[in-house]
Amino acid sequence: MFRGFNFEIIVFDDGSPDGTQDIIKQLQQVYGEDHLLLRPRAKKLGLGTAYIHGLKHASGNFVVIMDADLSHHPKYLPSFIKKEMETGASIVTGTRYVKGGGVHGWNLIRKLTSTGANVFAQTLLWPGVSDLTGSFRLYRKSAIEDIISSVVSKGYVFQMEMIVRAKRKGYYIEEVPITFVDRVYGSSKLGGSEIVEYLKGLLYLLVTT
Repeated sequence: MFRGFNFEIIVFDDGSPDGTQDIIKQLQQVYGEDHLLLRPRAKKLGLGTAYIHGLKHASGNFVVIMDADLSHHPKYLPSFIKKEMETGASIVTGTRYVKGGGVHGWNLIRKLTSTGANVFAQTLLWPGVSDLTGSFRLYRKSAIEDIISSVVSKGYVFQMEMIVRAKRKGYYIEEVPITFVDRVYGSSKLGGSEIVEYLKGLLYLLVTT
């Protein structure tokens, strides 16, 4: 998949009890520590700070952000790279809400919640991107460093603010259809508090962007 490309995989884990760090250490024995880097943190400190933590250790000119539970399948990475090379986009983002994209494993309530959140944000913010809350993205490193410096949100709203700020700053964004597959093990973190946080963040962006 990555023939001809220099790459590294950086795993940052916020002290989770599921043994992630032990598995990564085992994989490092197979693939080497040059390509597979483990950069843990002692406790959960929020998504935004996790991005900043990861960027400190990224050495390439491009950064791909993706979930490590295979909800974001690596098979889409060539499409992201090809889109960037063809268009010169600063950001290539995966989207569930165009032809060829979708979601597998969510119940109807979760699908309606996600779709409604995106429609609501599209109506108020006009970001020009179909999937604001997705997190499978390729960034030019210089772009993500610039954008993240102006982002305030730390949790669920973080992904949406990243795209909105990028658009307001004039960065060129392209999309690639993906199918998001819900995790097989564990449970979703989306609950009432996350929905309230999302609505507050949406209003904040409406006022400040």
